[in-house]
Amino acid sequence: MLQTSIHYGCHFLLPLLVALLFFKSNWKYAYLVMIAGMLIDLDHLCATPMFDPNRCSIGFHPLHSSFAILFYIFLCIPKKSRLVGLGLVIHVISDTADCSLM
Repeated sequence: MLQTSIHYGCHFLLPLLVALLFFKSNWKYAYLVMIAGMLIDLDHLCATPMFDPNRCSIGFHPLHSSFAILFYIFLCIPKKSRLVGLGLVIHVISDTADCSLM
């Protein structure tokens, strides 16, 4: 239960904190774009079983691979893709924290 709370807390509260601290004038837009980073979990649909509470997403699912994560980090550099990149990197950080708690 605590692990799930930490996991989803990171997914939803960390982007909110980043939006409020660094994108004050447009925090709602920034938050929504970063929350859209949750869409990378669509790669879970390719797995069998789709959800396994004992499986670490990082390195298992295609959109959670090392190559994809490196791409997400590079998306943080240009201003036009920064919010998308931040949302994806925050998602990966949340999933990594979840894996370390397993």
